[in-house]
Amino acid sequence: MSKKILILAGDYVEDYEIIGPYVVLSTVGYEVDVVCPDKKKGDTITTAIHDFEGAQTYSEKRGHNFAITLDFDAVKVSEYVGLVIPGGRAPEYIRLNKRVLEIVQEFDKDKKAIAAICHGAQVLTAAKVLGKRKCTCYPACSPDLGDNYKEVAIDGVVVDENLISSPAWPGLSKWMKAMLDYLEAKITLK
Repeated sequence: MSKKILILAGDYVEDYEIIGPYVVLSTVGYEVDVVCPDKKKGDTITTAIHDFEGAQTYSEKRGHNFAITLDFDAVKVSEYVGLVIPGGRAPEYIRLNKRVLEIVQEFDKDKKAIAAICHGAQVLTAAKVLGKRKCTCYPACSPDLGDNYKEVAIDGVVVDENLISSPAWPGLSKWMKAMLDYLEAKITLK
């Protein structure tokens, strides 16, 4: 079986929520491809750093340039065992891309791991894959999920079948552990 993971991203994706999964999954031996609609291998996307600094919502600062590793048009879902959908502002517009929705639907049809964090749940709802399953997201996105929304602590995680979700980057470690558990990843230290 393939040991490849796909990350769907776009400009102003949340910095921690793309870099964290990329590093974790690569470290444990997965080949990780990062794609963005209308971008090719070697192009970059701009990330955003969101922080909780006491305002009514998170603050946003420009993050890093993150390199795309595969042409968007070259994605073949059959080559991957899991999908990661980071948050930030990218989900609000990549969900308008028909192929993005088809990719999510293909992963879900085959019950492959789908890990969404923060605003990433907006892509799940646009792809109409939730059914009766529960997931979580950044609280401001909860109206998008309706009855599918499950409230958890900001560092919590919800697993319902192949859907793995967390509200925001403080949950990165639990979120990635839940994905690795779903993938039955074996990690051995020497």
